[in-house]
Amino acid sequence: MSTSRIRPLGAITRQARAGRQLSTTSRTTKPHASVSSSSSHGQATASHSGISNHGTNPAMSFPCLDANERRAQRIAQDRGLAFGSSNIISPASSSPSSSSSSIISPGSSTSNNTATSSSSVASTSGSSSTSNHTAHTANQAKTQDDVDESGPEPAYSKVVSGYKLYHHPTPLELDYGGTLPQFDIAYETWGTLSPAKDNVILLHTGLSASSHAHSTPENPAEGWWEKFIGPGKAIDTNRFFVICTNVLGGCYGSTGPSSVDPSDGKAYATRFPILSIFDMVRAQFLLLESLGIEKLYASVGSSMGGQQSVAAAHLFPDRVGKVVSISGSARSSPSSIALRYAQRSVLMADPNWNRGFYYDGLPPHTGMKLARQIATITYRSGPEWEQRFGRRRRSPLPASSFASPSSDTSPSESKYIPPVLCPDFLIETYLDHQGEAFCLKYDANSLIYISKAMDLFDMSIESLEEIEEGRRLRAEGKLGSNQPSALCEVTPPPASSKPREKQAARHISSLPSSLAPHFDSLTKGLVNLSKTPTLVIGVQSDALFPFVQQRELAEALRQNGNKDVVYYELDSPMGHDSFLLDVANVTAALKGFL
Repeated sequence: MSTSRIRPLGAITRQARAGRQLSTTSRTTKPHASVSSSSSHGQATASHSGISNHGTNPAMSFPCLDANERRAQRIAQDRGLAFGSSNIISPASSSPSSSSSSIISPGSSTSNNTATSSSSVASTSGSSSTSNHTAHTANQAKTQDDVDESGPEPAYSKVVSGYKLYHHPTPLELDYGGTLPQFDIAYETWGTLSPAKDNVILLHTGLSASSHAHSTPENPAEGWWEKFIGPGKAIDTNRFFVICTNVLGGCYGSTGPSSVDPSDGKAYATRFPILSIFDMVRAQFLLLESLGIEKLYASVGSSMGGQQSVAAAHLFPDRVGKVVSISGSARSSPSSIALRYAQRSVLMADPNWNRGFYYDGLPPHTGMKLARQIATITYRSGPEWEQRFGRRRRSPLPASSFASPSSDTSPSESKYIPPVLCPDFLIETYLDHQGEAFCLKYDANSLIYISKAMDLFDMSIESLEEIEEGRRLRAEGKLGSNQPSALCEVTPPPASSKPREKQAARHISSLPSSLAPHFDSLTKGLVNLSKTPTLVIGVQSDALFPFVQQRELAEALRQNGNKDVVYYELDSPMGHDSFLLDVANVTAALKGFL
C-alpha cells in the first residue's frame, strides 16, 4: 500500500525557489534564437531555451509569455535587481512579522507625505510611463489593427501628482479589528465652495480609480469622469463644489498597503489591516470635518462608489442630503464575490506577490495582468463584444510568409490566418491589451484589500449588527485586535464513519430578487436612508452588478417609506462600464435629480 508524506511548507517553498532561480537564470543565460516573421503569428521556426524542435512538428512559439518575461527583465534592470536573484524570492515562513531573513523587507523609510505616497506607488507600479502602455509589437503577434480602439474606453491613469493631501494624525479604529495609527487621504476639488458650505458633492470612486475625476491646472490629464463634471455638465461646477478622494487602502496618494508603517519605516504590505467600505467613508468624513463641511448636498458614487454612497447616508444620515448610486448595490452578491475572488487568486498565485512583500523586488505583474483580464470580462458585455469584435481574428499573414504563392491567389489577397495559442481572436487581443496596460499601473495589494472590502459590504441588518458586535467586544477587551480570519486558515470538515444522509434537493426560486430571503433583512438595514432622496441607476447589460440589485435597493428604500426614490434602468450595451461611457443617459438622470 502506498503512503503519502506531507512535507513542511518551508521545504516546499525552498524547493520551488531553487527551481525558479534555475529557470529564471537559464532564461538570461540562453537568449532566444531568432524567430521568423511567421513565428510572430505563433508558428515557431526556432526553439525557446531548453525546448527541442526535433519532432514531427515544430514547437509553437509563445510571444505572449515572452512579453511577460521581457517585462520582468525590464523591471529588474530598471530597479537594479539581478533577474532570478535571491531578492525576488518568496518567504519560507507564512508570517510576515517573522524575523526570518528570507522575508523581504518592504518599502522605504521616507516620511509619509505627498512625495512619499507618489514614490511608493512608483516603486510598486513599474519603471517608466512607457511601460504602462506597452506597444503592440510583432513579437506579441499584434499589429495596430489587432487591438480594436474604435470602442469607447474609460480614461484611467496612474496619478502621482496634482492632488491635495489630508493628514489625520490620530489612530483610526477599523471595523474588523485593525488600527491605523495615522493616515493620509488624497483628494481633488472642482467648483467653488459657497459661503454657507452647503453646495458640496462628495464623489466616490470605483475600485481602482484615483481622486483625479476631472482635469485640473495641477494635473491637466483627462480624468475618469471628465465628461460628467464641469460647467453645465451632469455635476455642474457652476452650482456645486465637488470633492473626490482616493479611498483608504488605495495607492494614489491615500494610505494603503504600499504606504509606510510609521512604527518601523517599512511598507505595510500585508500587515495592513482588513478594511470595510464603512472605514473608507469614515476617513472621508474626517476630511470633510477638516474642511469645515458639516453636510453634503449629495453623496454620489458608481460601482464601489455606489456602495460608499449608501454607506455614507447610513453612517451619517443627518449629514447627507441626497444619495446617488449608479451600478452599485446594497450587498455584494455571491456571483460578484466569486469574480473578485478569482482575480485575487490568480494575483496571489504569482510567485512575485511574495505574500504581499514585493516592494523591494519584482511586483506580481503577471498576476495583475491576468486579474485585470478577468475584471475586464465583468466590466463589459457580450452584446457589445459581439458587435465590436465578433469572431474576427488578428491580421492575416504578411505576403513575405508565403514561400511560393500560387498563380491563382496573390499573397497580399490571402485571408489565411493560422491559429495560435497566444491571443488570436480580436477579443483575446483586447483582453491582453487591457491587462498589459493595467498591470504596472496599480498596486497589487491595494487591489486585494479594496476588492475584499467590496465583498464584505452588506447592508443587511445581521451583517451590520455583526460589525457592531465586534467593535463592542474589542472595546470591552473581550476580543483581540487581530482577527483569526487574517490567518487564512481552512478547517477541513470533521471525519465521520457514518454515511452522509442524502439531502433533498434545494429549490432554486425564479422569483425576483426583491422576494429573496435576504430582502427583509436588507430593508431593515437600510432604515437610516428612509428619509434621504435617492437616485438609483441600473444597467441591463451589467454582469458585475446586475440591474436586479439596483431594483432591490430601490424597492428596499421604498419599503421603508422613502417617498423620494427615483430608479432608472439603462439599456446600454456597454455593461458595468456604462457609468463611465453612457454620457447622455447618465447625465440626463443626474441633472434631473440634482
